Amino acid sequence: MPRPTIADVARTAGVSKSAVSFALNNRPGVGSETRDRILQAARELGWTPNSKARALSVSKALAVGLVVARSPETLRSDPFFPSFIAGLETLLSDRGYSLLLHVVPDSAREEQVYRRLAAEGRADGVFVTDLRVEDPRPALLAELGMPAVIVGPALPEPFWPAVGVDDAPGIAAAVQHLVDLGHSRIAHVSGPLNMVHGRSRADAWATALAEAGFRDRRCVETDFSAESGVRATRELLKSQEPPTAIVYANDLMAMAGMSWAGAHGIRIPDDLSITGFEDTEIAAHLQPALTTVSTDVVSWGAAAATRLLALVDGAEPATLELPEAHLVVRDSTGPAPGASTTKAPARGRRRT
Repeated sequence: MPRPTIADVARTAGVSKSAVSFALNNRPGVGSETRDRILQAARELGWTPNSKARALSVSKALAVGLVVARSPETLRSDPFFPSFIAGLETLLSDRGYSLLLHVVPDSAREEQVYRRLAAEGRADGVFVTDLRVEDPRPALLAELGMPAVIVGPALPEPFWPAVGVDDAPGIAAAVQHLVDLGHSRIAHVSGPLNMVHGRSRADAWATALAEAGFRDRRCVETDFSAESGVRATRELLKSQEPPTAIVYANDLMAMAGMSWAGAHGIRIPDDLSITGFEDTEIAAHLQPALTTVSTDVVSWGAAAATRLLALVDGAEPATLELPEAHLVVRDSTGPAPGASTTKAPARGRRRT
């Protein structure tokens, strides 16, 4: 008879798998009655944690893991991960910890790596990035007894301890900035909508347009890569009524889209305004310089490492204050073609 899993306990107790992981690992985030119901269901089912994973709590590997399910082609061009890893290393190296990085092609291989790390005792904990909608990883890691910190935007329900900044206000500020410039056809080039941060940025864009009273909401989903950014830009600008502004879900796609538009005689920002997200180092040095939402990813990495090592040590995680995402206005945005605006925005300014 197969051993009961976290999913079995959740089904019996009538709660989410994330709530089960909180209760079984004695973490805050569920009410006392719900916790009692979950523990009772676990007892009835005979659920026990993986014994090999539990051994991690008595002997440390002095290493933590980061498993990334992306193609090498997509990963190598994504500026997020070098900055995030740099932030991790600012703390890990001082504490004598190594980072085990695994790049895998899909979620099935991802699960295999997590199970191997737990079974072999090679990592004391892991960082979870690219959180997916209805992601099975928090429940899997709870079942394995593996400490974990999720890195991403604000989450709709409690998971493991999370580190990140709500990206919705930054996207909303970008949309409002474009509305103030007279734009009404504001499209969005999103990341994968099965990823929490891809979905949250797309939702923030749609909400901001709705609050501005605009019904034209064209969104093209991508994989965050430069190539997909070009494809999305081409699709939007070759449509019957092209947008006058595009909000991109990251800087990489915004820069690729801006390059394609310029090569096809579309002037930035006279004919088309463009905004990005992340404020990568090169963004301020483009011609024109990119208007983008600025986030401090290095600080995310340092905060994530701080929180994970506290979990590994059994200490109470400290409250972490991270800089909020904010819009930096530069030269890639301007008045909509034909718009009667007399107010030119100040370039390089911060706008929240």
